[in-house]
Amino acid sequence: MEPLAASYERCRQLHRRHGRTYYLATHLLPEWKRRHVHALYGFARYADEIVDRTEALPPAERATRLAAWSDAFLAGLAGAVVDDPLLPAVLHTISVFDLDLDDFRKFLASMAMDLTVSGYDSYDDLLGYMEGSAAVIGTMMLPILGSPDPAAAREPARQLGLAFQLTNFIRDVAEDLDLGRVYLPRDDLARFGVTPADLKAARAAGGLGVGVVDGRIRELIAYEVGRAREHYRHAAPGVTMLAPGSQGCIRAAYRLYGGILDEVEKLGYDVFAERARVSAGRRLAVALASVLTPAGVAVPQGAARRAQPVGGLG
Repeated sequence: MEPLAASYERCRQLHRRHGRTYYLATHLLPEWKRRHVHALYGFARYADEIVDRTEALPPAERATRLAAWSDAFLAGLAGAVVDDPLLPAVLHTISVFDLDLDDFRKFLASMAMDLTVSGYDSYDDLLGYMEGSAAVIGTMMLPILGSPDPAAAREPARQLGLAFQLTNFIRDVAEDLDLGRVYLPRDDLARFGVTPADLKAARAAGGLGVGVVDGRIRELIAYEVGRAREHYRHAAPGVTMLAPGSQGCIRAAYRLYGGILDEVEKLGYDVFAERARVSAGRRLAVALASVLTPAGVAVPQGAARRAQPVGGLG
């Protein structure tokens, strides 16, 4: 296999292994677009793995590895030959679609923050981090998905990236604690009378009970679910702003990630007892329904119920 094709295949394998929900949705894209989506996923996933999957290494060494990989990426943008299994596909995708390089710089800066920042005081502070870790993923994707009005579609694309990221933070509270991080803002914890120590105790216990503190944690998670649904609400109009051939993919991703929040609710907001998952049967049903939905049909707003005010959205 020639090097560029091998690089795209490497990205596809990473996507299939680690991003099952989104990977399923990409099957609804025209075939020629899929490899470019896999390339962007591979780029984001590999940077994340340098930060999070090498936790046995000292932070300084992880920072050195991330900086070296970032430097190789930037050198590749400048035309240097890169000796890396992923970057040729990423660089090719950037060239084909003339993607905004600032989005990639913001993303790498947010990944570097994860090496030194373990929490955020307010939701506005967290949004600053998510601008690079999530919102730019939406704007990176937009030229690949296509839109007759990219300027109008840009903000919904950003909001969908934020919605997906916050969904992950809610689902992965327990796993993030193991990495020494609490992404739920300290202001929100204080609002519900919850401390990081309370979250750690719930993690150690393997789930929530019926005590006062456990009830407060459930209320906190429910609040964050409402906040995530508000981002979905702002993202929903963007689905029908995309090229017709891309709408099924993003419609499915929207519904499947929103479905994770449904599963969190079914668990009684206990994100410590088990990881919220959308069943394989539901994933397939959503994919089929998304294929059969004609382009231009608005996304139902059920995913936005019980929405709470969102910092940065007014």
